[in-house]
Amino acid sequence: MPDPHPTPQPDWSGVRRGPLTPGEWVRLVDGKGRKHNICLEAGKQFFTNKGAITHDDLIGREEGFSVPSTAGGEYLVFRPLLTEFVVSMPRGAAVVYPKDAAQIVAMADVFPGARVVEAGVGSGALTCSLLRAVGPGGSVTSYERREEFAAVARRNVGQFFGTAEGEVHPAWRLEVGDLSERLPQDLPAHSVDRVVLDMLAPWECVDAVAGALRAGGVVCAYVATTTQLGRVVETLRAHGEFTEPQPWETLVRDWHVEGLAIRPGHKMNGHTGFLVTARRMAPGEQAPRRKRRPAPGAYGADYSGPRPDDLPPEPDVAG
Repeated sequence: MPDPHPTPQPDWSGVRRGPLTPGEWVRLVDGKGRKHNICLEAGKQFFTNKGAITHDDLIGREEGFSVPSTAGGEYLVFRPLLTEFVVSMPRGAAVVYPKDAAQIVAMADVFPGARVVEAGVGSGALTCSLLRAVGPGGSVTSYERREEFAAVARRNVGQFFGTAEGEVHPAWRLEVGDLSERLPQDLPAHSVDRVVLDMLAPWECVDAVAGALRAGGVVCAYVATTTQLGRVVETLRAHGEFTEPQPWETLVRDWHVEGLAIRPGHKMNGHTGFLVTARRMAPGEQAPRRKRRPAPGAYGADYSGPRPDDLPPEPDVAG
């Protein structure tokens, strides 16, 4: 029965419907949960430890079926979800895992039509989530310092969205260069809705980010270590024109459910990175000072980042 609501191709969501066609990627999963991603090509075979699977046996069928291999294996066949694609795609740099990408899209409030700036692009995992969130009517401008990482991201993003050779997602622009230097030149001041920083030293970009973000815009930094976390939070505080930074991390744990045996799973997606968000005040407006100061010993002798004393002096209040 034909789909009563067919989706035109490409719709720039990365989602495909209808029968599987040559050139599409599919995900094969065996009885032990082992996964294989393959690109369908007429006349080809995929070889597993349980024999071969002919691509022609998959092409033309609706996803969501099982197929036998020549040596008695059984494989589920689906198109890969975005969360499945990003954890198995080729990598140049470490990827932003789905649990963090979901938090970034939700907590930074990335919306359809938003103008988003991203640095750095890494392997393109977060870029795929941002492009899906803003849609073709928005824009994502990604900055990456290393050309080899940018090349990997181009291939991965193109593969997920099904772009032809030489074609790019209409909402995406990838620039090789330093955000701090390029952003003030490339985009008008206070024209960006969201900025996502996935880089080694995001505190170095705070001034450039403040110049690009519109009033009420959100900056979100993704960092791996507590040292980076402290530095970016203190820098945003010291700048004065951002709201109090909100740092957090997410932990994801699966559960084993079989009869009466219901318990936490043995595997867990624990620490992958810290997230920090803050909102841009209107230009020239200062965020209220924190009412409580950390203890003097909170800043060690080797600490070189901004301190509370770097903030503008608190105004006198009568009474």
